[in-house]
Amino acid sequence: MKIFDPTNPAEEKRFEFAPRPKSLNNLRIGLVDNTKFNSDKLLIKIATILEKEYGAKNHIIARKHNAAVPAHDEIINEFASNCDVVIAGVGD
Repeated sequence: MKIFDPTNPAEEKRFEFAPRPKSLNNLRIGLVDNTKFNSDKLLIKIATILEKEYGAKNHIIARKHNAAVPAHDEIINEFASNCDVVIAGVGD
């Protein structure tokens, strides 16, 4: 009897997190809605807290086409031009 292992060994990939700002004071927040149930409500609550308690200047919310795909170019371009920090929200 031969047994085959159909799995591939995991490849180790290095990545770095984007640097975090020291403060959110007067920063513009971008919020990515992934379209899952309640993600928009969660993001509004997060935005409210960041503005009231941490001094964020304002926020923009953009909705992806669906949860399974990356943010489309229009969202990326808008956030690159108008946001200092971006948060992706997960609902469900």
